[in-house]
Amino acid sequence: MRIGTVEIDDTFAEAFRMRCTRLIITAADESWARAAAVEATGYASSIIACDAEAGIEGTIAPGASPDGRPGVSVLLFGFSTDALAAAVAARVERCVLTCPTTSVFSGANGGAGAESEGGDRFELGARLLGGAFERDRVVDEHGRWRVPVVDGELVVDDTAVSVKGIAGGNFLVQGRSRGAALEATRAAIEAIAALPGVITPFPGGVARSGSKVGSRYRGLRASTNEAYCPTVRSRVDTRLHPGANAVYEVIINGTDEESVTGAMRTGALAACESAAAKQLVSISAGNYGGKLGKFHFHLREVLG
Repeated sequence: MRIGTVEIDDTFAEAFRMRCTRLIITAADESWARAAAVEATGYASSIIACDAEAGIEGTIAPGASPDGRPGVSVLLFGFSTDALAAAVAARVERCVLTCPTTSVFSGANGGAGAESEGGDRFELGARLLGGAFERDRVVDEHGRWRVPVVDGELVVDDTAVSVKGIAGGNFLVQGRSRGAALEATRAAIEAIAALPGVITPFPGGVARSGSKVGSRYRGLRASTNEAYCPTVRSRVDTRLHPGANAVYEVIINGTDEESVTGAMRTGALAACESAAAKQLVSISAGNYGGKLGKFHFHLREVLG
């Protein structure tokens, strides 16, 4: 199967179940909301070494935000509701509470009725510290805390919602040069960024290390996938196509299978239709023989 001149490998991306929550961060203007969102989603590319996988989902127009101000939505993923709750509280307290004019609200799928759809509520406002002067006040039908800060108050929902999510959807862009592969991958990331319900948690949306389960080092559960490293192709069982000299991996987390499928399709097509497409060799995907996760996204089915 080819899209233009790009070979689509007959393989699949292997993803796994995680818990997910959506937060909406608002502020006096979008620049402060985004500043808080960028901080809150830092050091969150892989759950292997981070407390969460996280990223910016998109912007929220003032008319659609909980308090009528400009906002940014973020998605955070963890292996359990308890682990996710701890990561969310730490990141809100250190990265949102400290940012001028911000407030933070739960925006997870399902809203108030999420419990009946597999969602779990966890404390948010009660876990933040405000010099013992924080006070619980109901300002509408939802309980919201007001935490005193030196420019006024941080308004924060009492609880957030953890729902089922999917992590690890992916595709690999193999190019004849690093510049071409990166240009095509950037086009893919920009296309995915416009979609709701998904994030690409690695730096700029791209993983240059590839990824594989296991390593040669005690305590390290995953490591660089040497099968896609051009400089050692003669020393390993390489998976590089002939002519490929650079590979970038796009890893996608989403709220459901449909969101991940849509993001893989949109991103891969954008890469194949980019200005650098003639310098691409293939679109592939990473899997572990079906041993890592139950969600298998077959490239040729995803791309039709």
